Amino acid sequence: MSAASQPDAAAAFEPLRGQLTGLAYRMLGSRAEAEDVVQEAYLRWHEADRAAVREPRAYLSRTVTRLCLDQLKSARARRDEYVGPWLPEPVLEHAGWSAPGSGEYADDLSVALLLTLERLSPLERAAFLLHDVFDLDFEQVGEALGREAAACRQLAARARSHVRQEKPRFRPSPEEEARVFAAFTAALAQGDIAGLVQTLAQDAVFIADGGGKVAAAGKPLLGPDRIAKFLAGIVRKHLLPVGYEYRMLRVNDLPGLLITHGGRPIQTIAVEVRDGMVAAVYTVRNPDKLRHVQ
Repeated sequence: MSAASQPDAAAAFEPLRGQLTGLAYRMLGSRAEAEDVVQEAYLRWHEADRAAVREPRAYLSRTVTRLCLDQLKSARARRDEYVGPWLPEPVLEHAGWSAPGSGEYADDLSVALLLTLERLSPLERAAFLLHDVFDLDFEQVGEALGREAAACRQLAARARSHVRQEKPRFRPSPEEEARVFAAFTAALAQGDIAGLVQTLAQDAVFIADGGGKVAAAGKPLLGPDRIAKFLAGIVRKHLLPVGYEYRMLRVNDLPGLLITHGGRPIQTIAVEVRDGMVAAVYTVRNPDKLRHVQ
């Protein structure tokens, strides 16, 4: 078919770019890599016989998934060599990244979900995302993964079980989340260890990702006392000295902070609220993961 008779590539692709980026980000945990994958998918779409494609969204979702699976083969080796805890690249703005429909995971880009997806096999992750989040049927999932539909159904079921085990039973209301976060940040701003302890759940966890590039806790910290003392140290180093600034914003759709110095991002902090307490604090300090942060 001649180029003139082909449906316009950009006109069909651009309305789906946000969804495809959201799919790739959930697969890879990296905004930069997700955007690269989606751009590669666009180049392939531009060269494809678009007139023969009945469902562009399904076709492009399959293409992005295959590219992500290829990417994960090399990423797995890099993760094995990663220094310290791994966290996904923080996302501050993700307009249009929601999955289609109104399923429970359509808007979920939380750190907790991404860490759960990271613990799945790549095929389980892909089957779950394509079916449960992006609404492709198992025949379409099978085309993407090169597996029978029945096998993909089993992959998605295993993944769904893991995700539900890790998912909090109840999500906090915006009012509860705002109240807990306000108490947490008020204590944090003062370096008030006792005040921080009062906001932290007994099983709270603190995870810092420095990637071996900058100083960060080398392993997760557990319990309110240890976390509060460590956070007070962050205050002394990054909030009180002249030149450091912080502002409140949403990080992976969690209440959080962006700390900058001279306009350069130093770290993000995201806070997960559960049952009226801070259940988890995630901080990314690896400069490679902060390059896209404005």
